[in-house]
Amino acid sequence: MGREEIIYLIPYTASLGISLGILLYTWIRRTARGAKWFFWYILGQNLYILGNISEIVASDINSKLFWESFQWVVGNIAIVSFPFFTIEFTEYKIKNIKKIFVLSLIIPFLFSILVLTDPIHGLVYQNAEIIKTKFFTSLIYDYSTVVIFYTAYVYFIAVLSITLLILRMMQPHQFYRIQIGFILAGLLFPLVGSVLALSEIYINAQRDASPFTTAIGNFLLAWGFYRFRIFDVSPIARDKVFEAMLDLVVVVDNKNYIIDVNSSMLAFLEKNADSIIGEPAFNVFEKFPIPIKPITSTVLSRIETDFEIGGFKIYFETTVLPLLNSRREITGQIYISHDITALKQLETDLRKLNLQLEERVMSRTHELAEAYDVTLEGWAHALELRDKETEGHSRRVTDTTLKLAQKIGFPEETLEHIRRGAILHDIGKMGIPDGILHKNGKLTDAERDIVRKHPVVAYKLIKPISFLQQAIDIPYCHHEKWDGTGYPRGIKGEEIPISARIFAVADVWDALSNDRPYNQAWEKEKIIQYFQDESGKHFDPKVVKIFLEMVNKGEI
Repeated sequence: MGREEIIYLIPYTASLGISLGILLYTWIRRTARGAKWFFWYILGQNLYILGNISEIVASDINSKLFWESFQWVVGNIAIVSFPFFTIEFTEYKIKNIKKIFVLSLIIPFLFSILVLTDPIHGLVYQNAEIIKTKFFTSLIYDYSTVVIFYTAYVYFIAVLSITLLILRMMQPHQFYRIQIGFILAGLLFPLVGSVLALSEIYINAQRDASPFTTAIGNFLLAWGFYRFRIFDVSPIARDKVFEAMLDLVVVVDNKNYIIDVNSSMLAFLEKNADSIIGEPAFNVFEKFPIPIKPITSTVLSRIETDFEIGGFKIYFETTVLPLLNSRREITGQIYISHDITALKQLETDLRKLNLQLEERVMSRTHELAEAYDVTLEGWAHALELRDKETEGHSRRVTDTTLKLAQKIGFPEETLEHIRRGAILHDIGKMGIPDGILHKNGKLTDAERDIVRKHPVVAYKLIKPISFLQQAIDIPYCHHEKWDGTGYPRGIKGEEIPISARIFAVADVWDALSNDRPYNQAWEKEKIIQYFQDESGKHFDPKVVKIFLEMVNKGEI
């Protein structure tokens, strides 16, 4: 074989090399969907190209007929395997697939028998002869009826496979459409070569241009495998996803007739598809509250429904999605019902648990508040025991303060803070030495200054206690006066907290209404006159007005 002949064979061997590369790639990914069938298809291609090269270099007619027959027989591997690759890759549902596979072997098997036994009957190679070409000899023969019939069968199988692939290209994702496009190219180019041969159109010196067109198709396939990851990222048929959904799914047209349901819905209704599809949705779901109604909006909506089965309440969240055509017109709707019974039960259990926790927290809070209040009462009682002249004063002034605050309109929660502040109003006196607190005579200016510091002592004592933060105003400010002449800060008017202004009235009322070692109780009329005189000076005029109205009505 000369140099020119070797150069002539390079395209054929290159075609074989590309096919071998694809064969290896497919074998490595043989676990992917459709890869095993594609492996057999490419194996048939490789053997066909190998037989074609062997036929080219063969010199006598018997050798050429042998390799021609070899090509026919091994080509059947590709013819049988490719349609099953397309079925598996595109996930089309076909019943009795094993029987169909056995039936698909019959015609290729019979044709192979005819090819191998042609020397006996001559039904395949008619008028076979060798003609001289530029570099090699070429086998030619007339296409018999058997060959034409089988070729038509091959085209029928190819068209069927191509149709399945084209239908799968309808899916919306461009990535998968391109994948299928490259697979189609790998099939169509070899067909083009055989069509050229049948039409006696030669693009090279040999009769069959299939090795060249196969090389082009396989080159495109190789690029598709590399660039678009065929067998690495494969599309999943949407009908398979639809059937695999655990949620109940029903599809209706714009007249509310059922056009599809998934397996989960059929199992739930205990019916088969034939008894449901084509029926009015209102009739089928009469006892199952899917909210079937004509849809007028293109917006997704969600509806929660419930019903009872065997005395047990079932909850569903139904998502309604409109089906639109290319003109954005509503053609139907999809109902997807998700069972949220377990979620509802969990919500109920959580609400019960939260209620129990709230009750426990409230109980513990009440117990804690009672413990605090007992402590406060203990402090106040300890102070009364230390300061005999004010015995019972804290209890009385607290009651009066609360009555007045309630009359003014304070809420119950605020009244509780006022009560605590009233109980502790003189807690700062614990910082006054006994010699000053129990002194019988008149206090000196220095002693009076010490006494006037007891609100500040109270503030410093209570401030670190977070529980008493809202009760601090009375102990700190109950000696402040409306006109600003009070202590410890000399604030005036509404700068003085309202609770302290209320308490100041109650405190002075109690002091003037009860006997003290250094002061006899005043007559009621005299006390009323005093408050009228001190309104706007010592006391808040509005508080005095309300207080005196209560006194006149006997509420104090």
